[in-house]
This record gives sequence, structure tokens and C-alpha cells, in this order.
Amino acid sequence: MKVIQICDAKDFVGEEVEIRGWLYNRRSSGGVKFLIIRDGTGFMQAVATADNFSEDKFEAIEKIGQESSIIVQGIVREERRAPGGYELTLKDYKVLQNAQGYPIAKKSHGIDFLLSHRHLWLRSRRPFAVLRIRHEIIRAIKDFFDSRGFIQIDPPILTPSACEGTTTLFEVPYFDRKAYLSQSGQLYAEAAAMAFGKVYCFAPSFRAEKSKTKRHLTEFWHIEPEVAYATLDDIMKLAEDLITYIVERVLENRKEELKILERDTKPLENVKPPFPRITYEEALKMLKEAGLELEWGKDFGAPHETYISNKFDKPVMVHRYPAICKAFYMKRDPKDEKLALCVDVLAPEGYGEIIGGSERETDYETLLKRLKEFNLPREPYEWYLDLRRYGSCPHAGFGLGLERTVAWICKLDHVREAIPFPRLIDRIYP
Repeated sequence: MKVIQICDAKDFVGEEVEIRGWLYNRRSSGGVKFLIIRDGTGFMQAVATADNFSEDKFEAIEKIGQESSIIVQGIVREERRAPGGYELTLKDYKVLQNAQGYPIAKKSHGIDFLLSHRHLWLRSRRPFAVLRIRHEIIRAIKDFFDSRGFIQIDPPILTPSACEGTTTLFEVPYFDRKAYLSQSGQLYAEAAAMAFGKVYCFAPSFRAEKSKTKRHLTEFWHIEPEVAYATLDDIMKLAEDLITYIVERVLENRKEELKILERDTKPLENVKPPFPRITYEEALKMLKEAGLELEWGKDFGAPHETYISNKFDKPVMVHRYPAICKAFYMKRDPKDEKLALCVDVLAPEGYGEIIGGSERETDYETLLKRLKEFNLPREPYEWYLDLRRYGSCPHAGFGLGLERTVAWICKLDHVREAIPFPRLIDRIYP
């Protein structure tokens, strides 16, 4: 007898198989008992009738608790009405551990309860679908960059300096000195780009932001490509191609998961290049007309990003923000020193920023000046300054927030659902 996974059931119609998993749900109707089995790859209905069991074993099905580990054996049948389109005519079963009193019952639970039981909530259909889509997005990202000749470089988590400003740093003791949890792998990706030309890093980032918005986590995953001899226009095109590829992969390979989430795929099907591009100044005019006036030089907040992204039916690229509201390493626009050669990509349907990127300042003396302007100490950045001393060249890159991308593609209400174990300002358990 073959041991199979539920996702492969279509290849074994008419055959007797064994499935190893957990009891997700059960119900009875007349003399028939229905067990919904999950195995991590999908959900499948097993149908038990009295004809196939002794009286005791048939009645014992009623005593199997939700989330009990169970091995079932039976014949695979095609059944369009069943979850996944296939079901199992149950011939035998074995309970390995009979779980009783599973805390996540069929009734609805509050989000705080579910987050406190995230280690169990992961077994439910919604997290199952979201995290399998997340996995597909990660695979797509790696395939995209690998197929274009990029090298993956793993940056350190402990760093001696800030990348995105000093106000959101998590400080940790490091023997006889201070260190910080990385806000971004970008500076290290820049160093690697000078060695390999085209690189990307994929690692967690940490931001001590005292924010409770639906878009913020204190720990999130970052994909950051960096390209030697690239300009702002080059990385805008790269970001456009990457997002298009990710969406196409999810639409192609995760149809069932999107159905579980009841995600309307029509907006995703519209994500094709070219993406609209507007300047910061043009975005300000849009906001003013909507009564969301913002002072020039201020970065957009969630309400502003939401409004702008809702005005477009595909991702929109907002470029050339005031340098005053961006990071020290961004190159200034030679046509207007007040502007940075940067871009934010805002996801449609009101989801806001998923990518931020820029050309990097390449001149040694100018970068020294920027460190002083941003009140950053020189010593921790000596290695970074070396990149401008020895073989400096034009280069650019961006960072894509994985959880925000997952939230948009899955149409989630909050990024906390887009990561297995979310870390929030008020939550570090489990």
C-alpha cells in the first residue's frame, strides 16, 4: 500500500492508499461518518460507513478529538463536492494520539486569543493558505534573481551601525561594546555588489518602531537586491519585473490557496508592466485635491499611501522624494539637489509601500558630508566608506518587504497574518 500526500491524491484515483496526518474536523450524517484529514499539503474528506468496520471501531470514530494524529487507509475517489475534489473511502484508521480539548474550536475566536495560540492556529485553513502562498513568493523571488545571474549574500544580523536611522534600533550588549539588530542588509549588499556585480540578500530586519498600524512588524523579512553600475531607472525596471513575476507565479501555482482565502484574482491578473510612475510632487498634488494635504518634505504615512495606491489598478512607483525625509546613503538628483534619486513602490488596493529603493551616493567626500548631516558617527562606517575609496562606481538597489507583499497578494487585513510567528510592539509570545 502506497503512503501518499493529500496534494497528490489526483494521481491515485481508484487505488488503496495510506495518508498520515491529523483530524481537522468530523461530522456524522445518518449512518455515515465524515473525517476531514489534513497532512500539511492539503485537506481531504475520508468517508466511513458501518459496512467497513466492526461496531466498536465505527462508533469509536466519535471519540477521536480534533487535531488527533491519525493514519487512515482507503480508496481514493473523485468527488467534486469534497474539499480538494477527491475523497477517501475509509477502510481502516489508527489513532496515534487522541487529542482532547483542542483550544481552537469551531466557534469564532478573537484575534488576541488566536495570536496567543499561533502555534496551533497555524493548523487552520486560512494560515495554511497564507503561508503556502508566502512559500511560493519566496521561491519565486529566489528563482527570479538566480535566473538573472544574481548571487545570494547573507548579511549579518548583529551590526555596529544604523542603516535606516538611529531612532528605530534594537540595541543589544555585545561583550564589551554595543551592537544592534540589523535594520537592513543593504550596506553589506553594496559591499558584495562591488565584488560580484549583482547580488541579493534575504534576511530578517528589525525596527524598533512604536507603531501599531496594520503594516508594521518589529521583525520582518527583507529581500534586497543591489546592482553595480545600475541607475534609478534600472532598479525601477527590476522592481517592476520582480513584482510581475511573483504575481504570475502565485496565480499559476496557488489557485487552491487563493480559493481558500476567497481572494478575487482579477486585480492580480491586471498586474502587468508597465507600472504607472509619478513624482513625489505629483503625488502631493493628488493628496491636496483629496483633502489630505501634506507639507513638502514629509514622508507619506499610511493614509497617504492608501489613498495614492487606491487611485491605481496596479502597483504605482513614486520617485524623487525630498532628500530630507530619506536615508543618508541616497544619491541626490543632479537636476535638483533637494531631491533624492529614490523610489517607493505602492501596492494597489490600498496596501501601500512594498518596495523602497534608490541610487546610492558614490562620492567619498559627499558621503562623509551626509554622515555629518544625519549626525551619524564616522567610525562604524569606515568599512562602508572604503567602498567609495576603492573602485567606487554607480550602483543602486531596493528592499522588498516580504510580509507586506504577502498581505497584498492574499488581501489580508494585517501583516501579522503574513508571517508564521509575528513580532509586534505588544507581542513576543509564542
